[in-house]
Amino acid sequence: MNTSALAYLENHMEQTLAELKELLAIPSISTETSAKADIQRAAVWLQEKLSRMGARDVRELDSSGNPVIFAELGEPGFSPTVLVYGHYDVQPPDPLEAWSSDPFVPVERGGQLYARGAADMKGQLMAVLAAASAVFQSGIPIHVKFLLEGEEEIGSGSLPEILRVYQDLLTADYALNPDAGMVRADLPTITYALRGAALFKLRITGPKHDVHSGLFGGAIPNPAHVLCEVLGRLHQPDGKVSLEGFYSRVKELDEEERAQLTRLPRDDGFYLEQTGSSMLWGEPGYTALERTTARPTLEINSLSAGFAGEGFKAVVPAEASATISARLVPDQDPEEVHSMLRVFLQETVPAGVNWDLAYMVGVRPSQTDLSSPGVRVMAEALQKVWGVEPVYQRVGGGIPVVSYLQEIMGMESILTGFCLPGDNLHGPDEKLDLDIWHKGIQALAGFFILLGSSKKEEDA
Repeated sequence: MNTSALAYLENHMEQTLAELKELLAIPSISTETSAKADIQRAAVWLQEKLSRMGARDVRELDSSGNPVIFAELGEPGFSPTVLVYGHYDVQPPDPLEAWSSDPFVPVERGGQLYARGAADMKGQLMAVLAAASAVFQSGIPIHVKFLLEGEEEIGSGSLPEILRVYQDLLTADYALNPDAGMVRADLPTITYALRGAALFKLRITGPKHDVHSGLFGGAIPNPAHVLCEVLGRLHQPDGKVSLEGFYSRVKELDEEERAQLTRLPRDDGFYLEQTGSSMLWGEPGYTALERTTARPTLEINSLSAGFAGEGFKAVVPAEASATISARLVPDQDPEEVHSMLRVFLQETVPAGVNWDLAYMVGVRPSQTDLSSPGVRVMAEALQKVWGVEPVYQRVGGGIPVVSYLQEIMGMESILTGFCLPGDNLHGPDEKLDLDIWHKGIQALAGFFILLGSSKKEEDA
């Protein structure tokens, strides 16, 4: 790594950590309307930070939702343009009693920094800002555009329109997204595939109001019974999803990719240990890792019917509902899965009740070509810092912007990050390993430097 950039990083590391703590102290919770002022405060803080770094054209883009920040660092023509994505919103800290300290008062304990957003993703965001700043301030050619949003934790609803309206402004050679993580502290990790999602709420309705189960039970259809019967048919006995055509677009893993996945420290026992389950379950012929990352799934997430308070109320409920989520892999389409589920319900729900299916969210799956120049450069940068070749992982969840960039702008994302499996993302005592974070900043700085160097070699 360039010695001047490394020296700059080391000389400013204390300041970078102090700034991270400032940002973490802002409770920018996007799921709570009462936190709008804090969302705005975090957006202003980041604009001021970008301006201090020497970025130009720092501004909020026109958006119907929370502020979306744009800035540009360096000058076009010096090196490839990198679009850096980040989000500054966080999940609610509840339950507060499960935290060892105030979630919005950052605390260091044993080399870990505890606060809501420390790992997801304010720590990652500050890492990439610190890396870009070090490279720029050291006089190394760099051209970076920043796209920072405050709605990732609620689905990034404003981003598709932003990407369409500002496509020319946001165009870049590479998209860098540090909103991922590592499989283990000694294994730098590149994420190359994310599952998409389709989220639904199903309602079954019967009598016009709850009725006495002693007087009317057994004489009219019970929406709760019907809901259970319908949900029970979503899967076949062996765990496969029953929707007609559900697997028609699913690509099988080839032997090379299956072998690559075996490098990850996640055997079947990992899933039993992490969940406390007594056994594994799911589509036959695949490992638990493959089922949760490379195969599609359909899950019942919640159920509701009748009286749920303390005690007992003997009724036939007027309504029963469930939330259902599908996790999708390339080349599945959320809209097609929505249609499949509707056909299934039309064929399965019996007469005597009504049903309604609300299609809540649809996010397409995404996959990055591991042979792309940007991924190769990131792999080299990670290896230089950690001293080992990175591993490549699929992730069972999704990051909306990755699919949006691919669908709207034709840009694949370089996904990496430096949070660890035990960092409690979205949970109590969320934390960031400061030593790993420090290495991550060095690797990101190395990425910017190597990317410019590789481009010059191509042009020579």
